[in-house]
Amino acid sequence: MPVDGELRANLESPLPRSLPPRAATALFCSGTASAGAAAVRDLRLLVDGAAAPLAGARMPRFDMPCRRSGFWGVIPVRPGDFGAVELTAMVTSEDGRQAEQSIGRIDVAPLPDPIGAEPQDGLIAVCMATFEPDLELLDAQLESLRNQSDTTWLCVISDAGSSEERYEELLERVADDRRFVVSREPEQIGFYRNFERALQLAPREAELVALCDQDDVWYPEKLAVLRASLGGSALVYSDSRLVARDGRVLSGTLWRGRTNNWGNLRSLLFANTVTGAAALFRREVLERALPFPDWPGIEFHDHWLALVALAVGDISYVDRPLYDYVQHSGAILGKVALRDAAQRQNGAPRPARRLLPRMRRWRAAYFIGWIPGEVRARTLLLRCEDLLTPRKRRALERHLRAGHSVWGFAWLVLRPLRALLGRNETLGAEWDVALGIIWSALAGLLAGIPYWPDRWLLDTRFPEPPIFEHQGLRRWRSQVYDPGL
Repeated sequence: MPVDGELRANLESPLPRSLPPRAATALFCSGTASAGAAAVRDLRLLVDGAAAPLAGARMPRFDMPCRRSGFWGVIPVRPGDFGAVELTAMVTSEDGRQAEQSIGRIDVAPLPDPIGAEPQDGLIAVCMATFEPDLELLDAQLESLRNQSDTTWLCVISDAGSSEERYEELLERVADDRRFVVSREPEQIGFYRNFERALQLAPREAELVALCDQDDVWYPEKLAVLRASLGGSALVYSDSRLVARDGRVLSGTLWRGRTNNWGNLRSLLFANTVTGAAALFRREVLERALPFPDWPGIEFHDHWLALVALAVGDISYVDRPLYDYVQHSGAILGKVALRDAAQRQNGAPRPARRLLPRMRRWRAAYFIGWIPGEVRARTLLLRCEDLLTPRKRRALERHLRAGHSVWGFAWLVLRPLRALLGRNETLGAEWDVALGIIWSALAGLLAGIPYWPDRWLLDTRFPEPPIFEHQGLRRWRSQVYDPGL
């Protein structure tokens, strides 16, 4: 902690280690500022010397000697061609003292070189991310890939953090097939970053890119149908059939009880409908999507890729399953949905409402519900500026206005009424986000009232654990998935 009379700022949110040259992005930054025995009167965040906007400053923090010391914001970052991006904080105390302090540095470095490949017209780079793969399911996926009727593909496998034994098993299964290239990352980096790594390795010769999970089964015509259906779109995806590990069909479609959406950018910001393993997209999408942005909470690669594709062009949909989405204990969404379905069947209360007081849930709705959408929207505006149509630009700007404009917020609250017309693709996620924005406004209002008792302030520490789910989407998943697996 700072000693009396010392001005200091501390950045608590992680920064990316590096960014490639000229890869503009938006970063969520949060932390604290202290002025010793005095209060902080003003805090400014600077990126390479330029002022960056803060959504919250001098916010309540009960873990600090100065109660009103928290800050956060989503800031634009535009790396140059070399060097580093410098983040500094300018802290001013109530007694007039001022200090400028470096709080972070992001190196500017190029992305890893992609692998090389023999030039082929229409080559598809199939990017698979693996971690401790179930060998039985992996065998079925690899066999389904080898059985594709469209044979113009190369599979790049990024394995991150698997044991030595499991990695050797993976190598044995593809050793005799030159269409597979395996690259290993010793550390476990999570599926979001592992898919990013696989996509970074995709050969430049590939005009098209597909994502592949380690435990699904593709139908033989999957790549051929997606290629034929892409047309002039930036991305195309299909429906999927949900099956248990033993092959039992759980659902013939992913869209039971929910409207599919592939044309409304604002809805896609709130709730993703594009499953990565169902998609095929152009390399131009990849060039705008890399590097993946950081946002708090659980990050999904397919959500980000879908947003980039719809920002730079159109998305098409094939209204039929082209693969089996296998549900088992290791499936990311499946195990959450299965747990919720079982709890609902047994009459158990929802964990979020049972464990967290309501205001804490609103705080999570802000930091894990609203902030990620703000990061995505601002990054799209930065990276896709030259390709955005006026309508899509307005959609992104309207989304951002909901966080600080009365009319923008009113529009947000009324938006779920579209379900009355059969457009329920977001399942009311806007209302959860609206509660988070209300929490943020209340925290700022109470913090700004002179002599307001500390016990009535809202704690603005970043939620731990950083978990939040939109209630409508959670209920939908529990209805689609079978709790009897």
